[in-house]
Amino acid sequence: MSPDPMTPTESTAVHAAAAPRLVSGMSELAGDYDGFILDLWGVIHDGVRAYPAAVDCLARLKRAGKHTVLLSNAPRRAAAIESAMAGMGIDRAIYDHVYSSGEEVHEHLLSRSDPWYAALGRACYHIGPERDRSVREGLGLDVVESVEEAEFVLNTGPGDDDETVADYEDVLEAAARRSLPMICANPDTEVIRGGRRIVCAGALALRYEELGGEVRSHGKPHAPSYRRCFELLRVGDRRRVLAVGDSLRTDIAGADAAGIDSALVTGGLHAEELGLAPGSPPDPDRLARACAAAGHVPVAAMAAFAW
Repeated sequence: MSPDPMTPTESTAVHAAAAPRLVSGMSELAGDYDGFILDLWGVIHDGVRAYPAAVDCLARLKRAGKHTVLLSNAPRRAAAIESAMAGMGIDRAIYDHVYSSGEEVHEHLLSRSDPWYAALGRACYHIGPERDRSVREGLGLDVVESVEEAEFVLNTGPGDDDETVADYEDVLEAAARRSLPMICANPDTEVIRGGRRIVCAGALALRYEELGGEVRSHGKPHAPSYRRCFELLRVGDRRRVLAVGDSLRTDIAGADAAGIDSALVTGGLHAEELGLAPGSPPDPDRLARACAAAGHVPVAAMAAFAW
């Protein structure tokens, strides 16, 4: 026999118990932490423009003596990301470090200390746009024009914002037939660029795994990226480190796995799911259900990364 269904009051109580604390901004949280691991897309900028309130918040954290690492799943090297941020008007002086999944991939391909990487070979088929080429430059790779020539696949995502996973089906099937290992330089399945939802490398990687392909992914929510952030932050007590991001699947899950607190920016990837208008706070019960579905509950949630 099925258990008796909960009454609406009981249901709301359960969801409220699992809901993060709603805050108006970082001013309510900053005093409890010394170091911050901050997402970029959906938190600091939208891929095209910086959020003015986020830039102000970064500057305030810097003036307060807080330490920051901007941790991005962008499949580009840190220097390229810093350059793009400068082009958006984000002053290099208001944050401490940038680390990215692209930087991590570059480090592995350069050192080849990991046996999986040591066995890859040099013939690389790159799925991705020219703006991602920094991840493979200076490595002595032979970038080939077809899957048939390749020893491995470097996946940094679709080359055009209008493309979908289906556009790459033939390439993915051909690579899977040859059992080519794939490096995924961005585990995100989608991101919002300039207000548009676009497919990322993680979606291609998931399809490749469905086809039987082998994938090595880098970035959030995987542990190595957080270990590197802790080294950069130099905050001895991890209870004094807060991660801020707009994705339950990557930012909040990664923070949970790393054993640190997290705060969710609800106006990013989950805004549509939460039924939010720009700048509006989420309904606590609806937010709790989203967190329960994801299996991760941040300590706090805010509409935007602002002071």
